[in-house]
Amino acid sequence: MPNRKIPCVLMRAGTSRGPFFLREWLPLDEQERDQALIGAIGASDPLQLDGLGGNSTLNSKVAIVSRSTRPGCDLDYLFAQVGVGHQSVDTRPNCGNMLAGVAPFAIEQGLIQAQDGTTTVRIYNVNTGATIESTVCTPGRQVSYEGDARIDGVPGTAAPILLNFLDAWGAVTGKVFPTGQRIDVVDGLEVTCIDAAMPLMILRASDLGVTGRERPAELDANTALLERIEKLRILMGVRMGLGDVTHSVIPKPVLVSPGDQPDSIVSRYFTPHKCHASHAVTGAIGVSTAFALPGTVASGKARVAGRHPLAVVHPQGQIDVDVEMAAEGGEVAVVRAALVRTARKIMQGELTLPAYVFPARDTEEAGAAQSADRFPEEEVKVIVPTSGGGGNDTMARILTRKLGPALGHVVSVENRTGANGSVAAEYVAASRPDGHTLMFGYIATHGINPVLQTLRYDPIQDFAPVGLVGYSPTVLVVSNETPVQDVPSFIQRLQSSSAGRFNYASAGEGTLPHLAAEMFLRTFEVQGQEGIQHAGAAPAISAMVRGQSQWMFPSLFSALPYLKSGKLRLLAVASASRLSAWPGVPTLAELGIKGFDLTQWYALFAPAGTPESIVKKLNRALNQVLEDPEVRARMEQDGAQVQTSTPEQLRQHVKTELERWQLLVRATGLGPAQDLLEAQELS
Repeated sequence: MPNRKIPCVLMRAGTSRGPFFLREWLPLDEQERDQALIGAIGASDPLQLDGLGGNSTLNSKVAIVSRSTRPGCDLDYLFAQVGVGHQSVDTRPNCGNMLAGVAPFAIEQGLIQAQDGTTTVRIYNVNTGATIESTVCTPGRQVSYEGDARIDGVPGTAAPILLNFLDAWGAVTGKVFPTGQRIDVVDGLEVTCIDAAMPLMILRASDLGVTGRERPAELDANTALLERIEKLRILMGVRMGLGDVTHSVIPKPVLVSPGDQPDSIVSRYFTPHKCHASHAVTGAIGVSTAFALPGTVASGKARVAGRHPLAVVHPQGQIDVDVEMAAEGGEVAVVRAALVRTARKIMQGELTLPAYVFPARDTEEAGAAQSADRFPEEEVKVIVPTSGGGGNDTMARILTRKLGPALGHVVSVENRTGANGSVAAEYVAASRPDGHTLMFGYIATHGINPVLQTLRYDPIQDFAPVGLVGYSPTVLVVSNETPVQDVPSFIQRLQSSSAGRFNYASAGEGTLPHLAAEMFLRTFEVQGQEGIQHAGAAPAISAMVRGQSQWMFPSLFSALPYLKSGKLRLLAVASASRLSAWPGVPTLAELGIKGFDLTQWYALFAPAGTPESIVKKLNRALNQVLEDPEVRARMEQDGAQVQTSTPEQLRQHVKTELERWQLLVRATGLGPAQDLLEAQELS
């Protein structure tokens, strides 16, 4: 059981309120940390009676602060949005209001030495990777909360805190406009998706039949409006590269309408399922950026390089944002934004956490005491992160038919799809660590996703590796209707086809078929050919056979039935060696196309904390099944090669894959690769 009494400072920061913690005050284990935050806020019930929350997302926020080891930064700030009525913690978004309290909190806790008059602190936002300068009033080298600054939504006045956002543009997704367009047309609506301090989905209020000046309660009561906004948000979340955002609070929806002055815009900001009583600071940065730049649904008058005072009008007043624009490549870009907030320390003391929020530790201790001789005592579920009928699902079912008898109990498959496997990974990581819930992990869940996305699981820390299952080469295939016979003619067709006429099929954003295709296009500097996204490899290949796209990089396991039937043509192997069944088909490396060893692999994982004796028993049973001649023959027949391992060998394999994909993504610029060393420092 973690320490249930921890120091805590409760602060009002901007128009939000929540507890502030030094990182060392909280459990080091990320799962235990999140459980502590759930207990601190009282997330379990909507009224949050058993914690510091206030029955609102605005008052269910947490700031975690520590000294920064990053060059040029003084502090690390990790923001956490805790659930209201449900036990959840989301560290993907940022909160600019809570940011206002970070510098004064750090100074009072001794992390920063105050200067006489004012103290400027450079803060690294762990959630987004952005850097912000915060200037605090410190007369006599002491933090002062008293002053004449007034912000709308907060009664009275207080000392001003200047927040200067330095590099918030594209911090989460890697692009200011993550979809590649300043305006996307979806369901007849024009939408601007922007990543500026906070990923936003901006719509014109008038396009949705409202004025944009309604009171928040009036918008919250419009059920049809909320449902339509949420459907759009989920769709645009995928297009922005954020994956399945159904259970995430980003991107935030925003409705905009014209302001009363040329330099003001009216905004209604959603959190995301309720309209904000006032407005988030980070949201104001995003809205003002879209307002300042041309070609968006929020664009105002044309603006030249220089500083522009803008106002984002919200239900309780307005947020004044000083935007600095610079000329870049013949266009103007926003390079800096500053605004004034205030903060106040409400109380400081010791917080007592309830025992009921730590079930994971209780079950872990119970699992550790369980004898491997009695395992399994109930049905073992293997969670497959892809849809039924695909390669992963087929391979898992081949295994479970033999794994059940080897363990002496029922072993079943359960499909949990979404976010390129992240939904399943989060589920297994949070499951009881007793060996009865396992994950059929693969290259996406434990290699690609951690490099491309900010996840709520750690592929190393949150899993106990059981053993490798096997691998399947990645192949380059075209529809049999496509008149190319080899890679040179394929490249020629790719480069000569008009835009949108030679598109690739993808198993979804961030999947290996998607990344491989984009890497290939960038290698040959091909533009205008797009990917058609599908919910898995099986539907992607099926759609390609029907003529919806012309080429793809699937695994051999997924493509084999169509290659055998002649509906697909094999052009090359994107792995280290040729295929025994097609010895005449070259590898891309043999053709002089380097960097395309994209072999897909599969493995079995248990939740972290699963007793070592149970992991060893699972590994023995898995390897026994994989040595079965029938299993080997079936997998080879379907295009996969068996590969056994020890748990430690699998752990090392995952570490190597993470490093390899980080380098690949950085080299190609395909996504916001996160430095793994930094990720480990923050875990």
